[in-house]
Amino acid sequence: MSAIISVDNLSKTYQGGFEALKNVSLQIEQGEIFALLGPNGAGKTTLIGTICGLVQPTSGTITIDGHDLSDFRAARSRIGLVPQEIALDIFSTPWNTVRFSRGLFGKPRNDAQVEKVLKDLSLWDKKDDRVMALSGGMKRRVVIAKALAHEPRILFLDEPTAGVDVELRKGMWEVVRRLRDDGVTIILTTHYIGEAEEMADRVGVINHGELVLVEEKNELLRKLGRKELVLQLTEPLAELPKALTDRGLTLNSGGTQLKFVYDANAGRTGITNLLSAIRETGIAFRDLETRQSSLEEIFVGLVGSAK
Repeated sequence: MSAIISVDNLSKTYQGGFEALKNVSLQIEQGEIFALLGPNGAGKTTLIGTICGLVQPTSGTITIDGHDLSDFRAARSRIGLVPQEIALDIFSTPWNTVRFSRGLFGKPRNDAQVEKVLKDLSLWDKKDDRVMALSGGMKRRVVIAKALAHEPRILFLDEPTAGVDVELRKGMWEVVRRLRDDGVTIILTTHYIGEAEEMADRVGVINHGELVLVEEKNELLRKLGRKELVLQLTEPLAELPKALTDRGLTLNSGGTQLKFVYDANAGRTGITNLLSAIRETGIAFRDLETRQSSLEEIFVGLVGSAK
């Protein structure tokens, strides 16, 4: 795949001296779903706003589908943006909102395309309702439909499922997958890290304006993910025996569970010796399982270590 977005040494310093972005370089490939993760204030929204031409960078260059951002009209026409804030004409209807947005980008009238977008987002039966009468979740869907009106090749989703119920969230991700299958590049930020783990091809972590890491999701999980060995004990323990206190074990769930964290990629995990030591103390367990660390746990570890 080739890069559809190229960001090189991008920095943004606001009046007053706050550095929102610090020499960020990033290549986003055509047709991928890229998840940008970071705590509040990390620089996610500033980075998206700068790429979309809404925030003036202090330094650095941005290329969108071969067009320098200085050629704003050509670059911006490739992008659909779903911001965090819901900004709509409350007296308009979903149909008119989407059709008008399409015209703003110089696209010819195409009622079939408008109908498709509204149906994809389960808005068709509300197409003639006033926006003011829609629920918060419905309004967010209208914002997404508006961003898709001009058939962009790149779609930015900035916290798209904030305040949206679980059922609607699943529907939105089905739409996102179909868009990706059609060749649209998706860049999303989300506080629901489980969604990023499910949806993304690659993950970027930003903190204090710096891009801490960019990695394929599965490779990130493999390289940084820890594994846990969990033993379900036959009888609860009040405390660990002395012989096990230096083994890296923790006692959980009211003394009924022993947990051991290890590096699955290490040549020796120490599990065999650990199980032998547990048996020698007379502790019996009825079950054991291993569990891979989630993307959320990795994210918390990365952000925590960068403070």
